[in-house]
Amino acid sequence: MLRWFRLILAVAWAGGCALTAQVIRFESGGLEYQTLSRNGVTIMFAHLPMQVREYNIVQAAVSNGSEAACAVQPEMFAFRFPDGREIRAGSAESVINNLLNRASRTDVIRLVSTYEISLYGLSRFRSTNGYEQRRQAAQAALAPTKLSAAAAASAIAFVETKLKPGESTDGALFFPARGRPLEGSRMVVEACGEHFEFEPEPPPSSR
Repeated sequence: MLRWFRLILAVAWAGGCALTAQVIRFESGGLEYQTLSRNGVTIMFAHLPMQVREYNIVQAAVSNGSEAACAVQPEMFAFRFPDGREIRAGSAESVINNLLNRASRTDVIRLVSTYEISLYGLSRFRSTNGYEQRRQAAQAALAPTKLSAAAAASAIAFVETKLKPGESTDGALFFPARGRPLEGSRMVVEACGEHFEFEPEPPPSSR
């Protein structure tokens, strides 16, 4: 399962074009990923097997194998339905504030644990500016309960990041689906001057 991902990243880092228009699926740690490369930029994502409040949660990673720096942010990611409706990922600030106000400490701990299991299962993906770096930076804030939740939420959420050539980032995207099924929608991303469009979402039972 990881052989596909290694091949995709190797092509992306080299700036190759052979797989730029082909969505590839692979499984890792019990999660099914979709990944797509365009002009050296690779985006991959998988649904996390939990929901927190009204959010459907997706683990996403972006690797910049192009020759130019580019900025990525959560609002670039959306699920688009055949009728044109979209559910766009919430900004990191809005998600963090919502989690602190409405999610329990147990919710945050479960979310972090689930995310870490999925991320560390990708043995060949090493983010240069993602969750692990944010987690380490947040260690000093892990004292009072509310600060613990704030630090955890801040570390796990996908934040706006400028990626230099050769850099990568990862994080959790929060889609306010409010329990509505995503079946039939496609993940679409406008990032680094490229349009990424993934395969339609299958029924939940078939994931």
